[in-house]
Amino acid sequence: MAVKIIEYPSRSSMVPLRVAAGHFATNHSHINYYVDLTMTKYCLAEARTAARELASKFESSTLIDTILCLDGVEVIGACLASELTNAGFNNVNANHNIYVVTPEHTVGSQLIFRENISPMITDKHVLILAASVATGYTAQEAVNVLHYYNGIPVGICSIFARAKECAGFPVTTIFDSSALPDYMSVAAHECPLCRSGIKLDAMVNTFGISSF
Repeated sequence: MAVKIIEYPSRSSMVPLRVAAGHFATNHSHINYYVDLTMTKYCLAEARTAARELASKFESSTLIDTILCLDGVEVIGACLASELTNAGFNNVNANHNIYVVTPEHTVGSQLIFRENISPMITDKHVLILAASVATGYTAQEAVNVLHYYNGIPVGICSIFARAKECAGFPVTTIFDSSALPDYMSVAAHECPLCRSGIKLDAMVNTFGISSF
């Protein structure tokens, strides 16, 4: 049975919030809401809107050389780079060249950069852009790999975030936990839904949802 996605118009954002309630398993945890960011990641109009909202948080204060995209947000990343480099009196990145890159995942899920990409990271001011930051695990890994390649992380941003802080950085997001106040993300062995005998509805990851 397919999981039902419901769209909630937001009072604070032009980006709609699409959510399914249930019992879901990710690579790192069990959650009771699946936040569907598919349209925001792959629809140009929504990606531009999301990028515009995120850019307003950084354009006047943060020098950015590279945007590191996690969770398939490259379209948003490209739009964000475009917004950040627009000419403007208060824009510190105006007319500045910004790289938009994605890390490679090894078989063991380690993040790496090849030799042709690493110059876009080394000694560069890097903004991490994720679809969501729930546990903070992936964003923390991104910060770690930036340090390994001598990059300079300058911030973490996302479309949805439960974590308010990660790796010493505040998480800048369009939707925070107030959008879903009863949002739960816990280790599988601590999941209250499992303990209550409630079966999983689906497996979810950055590519989407697979119902049982």
